[in-house]
Amino acid sequence: MAKVITQETFDDVVKENIVEFSMSIEEAREETIKQFEAQGIHLGNIIKDLNVNPSTGVPLLNESVDELKRLAETNDADPQKICQHLAVIVEECKQSVPHRVLAAKLGAYEHIVKRLNSEEKLDEEVLLKLLTAANAIINKQPDVFCHESLAVALKHLKTAPDAKVACELLKWLQKACILHEMNRQTIMEENLTIPTLKPFLGRTEPEVIRNTCALFRYLILDDDIRVEFGKAHEHARQLAAEALTEITQLLTKFKSDPDTLSDLMLTIASLTVRNELCQTVEEAGGLKFILDAMVEFPESMKIIREACKLLKALAGNDTVKQHIVQCGAAPLLESALNRHKDNETFARHALACISTLALRDPANSKALFETGISETIIQTMKIHPTSKIIQRNGAWAVRNMVSRSRDQCDTFVAQGIEDVLNQALTDHPSIAHDVKSALRDLGCKVHLNEEWKATSEIQIKND
Repeated sequence: MAKVITQETFDDVVKENIVEFSMSIEEAREETIKQFEAQGIHLGNIIKDLNVNPSTGVPLLNESVDELKRLAETNDADPQKICQHLAVIVEECKQSVPHRVLAAKLGAYEHIVKRLNSEEKLDEEVLLKLLTAANAIINKQPDVFCHESLAVALKHLKTAPDAKVACELLKWLQKACILHEMNRQTIMEENLTIPTLKPFLGRTEPEVIRNTCALFRYLILDDDIRVEFGKAHEHARQLAAEALTEITQLLTKFKSDPDTLSDLMLTIASLTVRNELCQTVEEAGGLKFILDAMVEFPESMKIIREACKLLKALAGNDTVKQHIVQCGAAPLLESALNRHKDNETFARHALACISTLALRDPANSKALFETGISETIIQTMKIHPTSKIIQRNGAWAVRNMVSRSRDQCDTFVAQGIEDVLNQALTDHPSIAHDVKSALRDLGCKVHLNEEWKATSEIQIKND
């Protein structure tokens, strides 16, 4: 079994080499590593690149945390000194996750939450630096978040802070949600969460709106492998019931801001998880606005990509799906795909949107077909032969368009879809079922495997 030491032991030897033997920081670090490795000690658990104070030999992170704790005990602490030490913690935490873990072990996060929760009036700059430091420590380390952290964040959000402070508070909650289902449930189960967050949708600052929307999206993630079943759907339903109409109406308010628009559309698509919610978005004017945005920003990749994702989400409601095409989405989709078919990310979302709109709807399929989209789909699949997702989504789009509109088959075949699909079948065996379904519905030659056939020693004779 390998011998190990603590971070404190390693740091003490580095300090001794600097102070006692007047070594430079690099020399002291190299000498310390050699000493321990010669003794057969495993240093895999040690942070070897901590920035060290050359005069004292103590790591800057340790010094700053200790100094912050000391300053907290004095009544007239200089705000500038507090900010300087917090800035050091932020810079150290940017280095790596182990640095953040060490900062939390040293009590930095606990101290920051305690200061934020105190009744004393905090200097505006100190407040911002405390929040920035909390964000730096919790980044990719959501386990340090707790009920007290949530209470502190909501307490400060209730005071309707300025844009910078509000954004840092919202980012704090965002980082707590990533890869941590229990934190998400803790935030959503707190009765004050939604009433506290909802007023921020009425703010005029775009960055506040974007961070509020990002928090809503993070609250409905399902990325924690430690939890068998999350509550992403339930959280989405709760948030949509409270805020979906307001978020949809914000599309008009920020119609000249592409970045905020794309964030709003992504959030609406993420929250639209039920049939009736698609209707809610349409009734709030969302559908008309999406199509207008596609006309107004034809070259904005973010806008048209998020528009395709949102149209696909809204098409989950059959009535809304018909309205999408009736409102003129078909020529806009064809034009967007034709213009940006070289962009792999956009193409995969556009093809997925087309396949959803055409699914079990001959009228939609006909409207799409009349725009000449069949040739555009084929050209897109030819441009990206190595992209399995584009080949799969393209096969879906073709199958859904022709499955109830057989008159389109000859046109697709004449334009060369059969060769494209057969090539995809060869290059991407994992999507064989999707490609073969498209070939079958086109009336092309396809070999269908008999997956299972019953055999029996006893034969039944029919007289």
